[in-house]
Amino acid sequence: MLRNIANMVPPYDKTKYSGVGAVIEYAIVHLKVENILIIGHSACGGIKALMKLPEDCSDSTYVSLKDWVKIGLPAKAKVLAEHGDKTFEEQVKYCEKEAVNVSLANLLMYPFVSDALVNKTLALNRGYYDFMKGRFELWGLNFGLSDPCYI
Repeated sequence: MLRNIANMVPPYDKTKYSGVGAVIEYAIVHLKVENILIIGHSACGGIKALMKLPEDCSDSTYVSLKDWVKIGLPAKAKVLAEHGDKTFEEQVKYCEKEAVNVSLANLLMYPFVSDALVNKTLALNRGYYDFMKGRFELWGLNFGLSDPCYI
């Protein structure tokens, strides 16, 4: 299990965020993990920090946190484009879910992930846990948020 702020998977890079890459590689190559589930959750402080980040990313309050949550900028951009008329709280909720899609897209960049998918030794899924409602949504790999399976 890998847990980090906002449950983000960074893009593949051999040096930057190599700790995350090492965990993923070890799980797939050495432990032969057959399933990876990327889970977002309600009331996510990391996603809230991302949504509060100024457009020019100039916020100097949290230097390390800012650099980490910037991984989710594609999710924030999509949410603002599609839900710019919603309240901040609603935008955060949309971004909590969209960041899961960004993490999945980033995960697909890892060569050992793509190799395992080609060899059919790995399955990827996405989910979202709503703490307030006590409900877990599981999504397939259609990269959309429609038709979740509630558990």
